[in-house]
Amino acid sequence: MIQEKYMNLKRGERGAIISIVAYLCLSSLKLFISFSTGSQALRADGLNNSTDIIASLAVLIGLRLSQRPADSDHLYGHWKSETIASMVASFIMMAVGLQVLLDGILSMFQRNEEAPDIIAAWTGLFCAAVMFFVYRYNKNLATKTNSLSVMAAATDNLSDAWVSIGTSVGIFGSQFNLPWLDILTAISVGILICKTAWDIFRESSYNLSDGFDEKKINAYQKSILSVNGVEEIRNIKARNYGNNAVVDLVIIVDHNSALTDAHEISTQVEQVLIKKYGIYEVNVHVEPKPIVTG
Repeated sequence: MIQEKYMNLKRGERGAIISIVAYLCLSSLKLFISFSTGSQALRADGLNNSTDIIASLAVLIGLRLSQRPADSDHLYGHWKSETIASMVASFIMMAVGLQVLLDGILSMFQRNEEAPDIIAAWTGLFCAAVMFFVYRYNKNLATKTNSLSVMAAATDNLSDAWVSIGTSVGIFGSQFNLPWLDILTAISVGILICKTAWDIFRESSYNLSDGFDEKKINAYQKSILSVNGVEEIRNIKARNYGNNAVVDLVIIVDHNSALTDAHEISTQVEQVLIKKYGIYEVNVHVEPKPIVTG
């Protein structure tokens, strides 16, 4: 089970590497064409992809650090390295997003009435097509490996494809004596970068502060109560170590149950949660049902 999770982290590296290569090539192309054609929107899109290189590098580093086994000062392992790397990437993305947004706003007051060359729009559409194929690859990989970070990368890939399409629409529109559409698109891209950075930060901080989905807790409880011999659940808590969930719970069994029977019940609870929900570790504490005296 543990070995399989480590192998999934290793497989997830492929998605991060493919994203890095794609973003490196596309951002270079967009920035070169944007400076040649004078397109603010394509420049913003290129800078957006530049931040995505950093984000993908953070995912790659996090995946590799997460594969380190537990040691003397990391007794629970290094699973949270991936989440920490994502948070660092969100800070960098926010800084670039604010810079793109500021540049776009300042461009509004420079009275640039020339529409960018139409090649900038075709460049955006080409890059959107490439990014869509990268999205499909990473989405399939994330589904196979059950990797939240790779799935987040795939979602970012799809978002970037739509940003490039929006960039092209803005540039096409600027050809009809509406050059301000290119600037407006650049501002929109800046806002989208900031939003993506905020979403990554919010999710990372939620996991690092031991936030956990209540719906999953409720599902766990139903499965636990279905185990023969479990009278009730006194307490249940869960937290995430990277992509791995750890569950701690206290169950109540019949006070007449022998020690071996109580142990068997706790083992069945562990197996149900691990097999049905892929829980990484389950810690079960068993207590006898209080004797009610008249």
